[in-house]
Amino acid sequence: MFKRVLIANRGEIALRIMRACRELGVETVCVYSQADKDAPYLRLADRAICIGPGPAKESYLNISRLIAAAEVADVEAIHPGYGFLSERPDFSQACRDCGIEFIGPSPEAMSKLGDKVECKRTARDNGVPVFPGSDGAIEEEEEAVKVAAKIGYPVIIKASAGGGGRGMKVCHNELALRSNLRIASQEAQAAFGNGAVFIEKYLEFARHVEIQCLGDKHGNAVHLFERDCSLQRRHQKVIEEAPSPNIDRRKLEKVAESAAKMIRSAKYAGAATCEFLLDDKGDFYMLEVNTRVQVEHPVTELITGVDIVKMSILIAAGEKIGFRQSDVKISGHAIECRINAEDPAHGFRPSAGKINTYETPGGPGVRLDSHVVPGYVVPPNYDSMIGKLIVHAETRDAALDRMSRALREFKVEPIKTTIPLHQRLVDDAAFRKGGVDIKYLERLLK
Repeated sequence: MFKRVLIANRGEIALRIMRACRELGVETVCVYSQADKDAPYLRLADRAICIGPGPAKESYLNISRLIAAAEVADVEAIHPGYGFLSERPDFSQACRDCGIEFIGPSPEAMSKLGDKVECKRTARDNGVPVFPGSDGAIEEEEEAVKVAAKIGYPVIIKASAGGGGRGMKVCHNELALRSNLRIASQEAQAAFGNGAVFIEKYLEFARHVEIQCLGDKHGNAVHLFERDCSLQRRHQKVIEEAPSPNIDRRKLEKVAESAAKMIRSAKYAGAATCEFLLDDKGDFYMLEVNTRVQVEHPVTELITGVDIVKMSILIAAGEKIGFRQSDVKISGHAIECRINAEDPAHGFRPSAGKINTYETPGGPGVRLDSHVVPGYVVPPNYDSMIGKLIVHAETRDAALDRMSRALREFKVEPIKTTIPLHQRLVDDAAFRKGGVDIKYLERLLK
């Protein structure tokens, strides 16, 4: 096991990794930008190092500064968390070049699965169902037009690297395709440093279901079942739950097994999530693979009892997964609400500023992953998420009731948050029935 780990991230995921390291007896070095210099979680690290100004490109996205901090602190490994540099093969490679273990996949495995074009090829080779679309990146506009005509509109343009809705455009006709192709490529270049895009068939009313996998350095890979992430806004997840309601378990088991097989074939070590869309016939089509720990990992932890963050550290240290696929069982139901510092009543406008009142929920089956305390100032520089409220209960109905109760107890003032929206959603009749599609929230909010 490592003696000392650097956490190349901020906020709730930095604190989450810190706690996992502490339980493993590992020292932590937490980096921070000048915008985060007063963040209370920094006091829980064994050492904190400033790596630059508030803008992420000058701090959390600056590989040379992160490596320099790791060398100064004499760490053996770096955990990237999620976002920022977590899916950048060049960061994984930089760690390798400097003799530092990257807690995540190798640069080769990350490139193979993180690049959506290459990932589709790997998926096909392992029996994972994929969308009809271009075989590789689109080089010419006319090539895009031909592909779209063959598979039929609507189609979606997607960035080969990265995600989060950037470089993504839905096109319902040829005119829209031609006008959006260059825009999508420019967005992808700006966001990920890679302007390559490809085209797939677009499902208007699909559900979003993802399979959590783990792979180790000894050729083992398992899946930890699925999460349903269909409640989204502009391709950003709002509520996640596990297991997925109203789904064919036999079909899902087959898809989950093929996902684990793909992870194994890529010689992948660490946590990975294979994301799928589910059509109205119950058929799965793979979207992408996220080569990192996911924001919504807690719901899987609560239904399986597997600590995904700890496992990622143990796997990086060379340990085997330690359990077989048949050992993984589902227990109960878990739901996560992402709490963002945004105002849903005004177009989800960011709501940075000081938090004076912070009253958190508790009781049986309630978990809150957050770095916030009373007096914390939400900076305007980064993602607006200030915490994740997760509940677990024996049944889905009981979990929804528990979440409704916990949200009523949760008070964050004076900034605006998405708590009122979540209260509305967990009591929504259609969501309660299960099986809402990825466009449901946008239709609800019109």
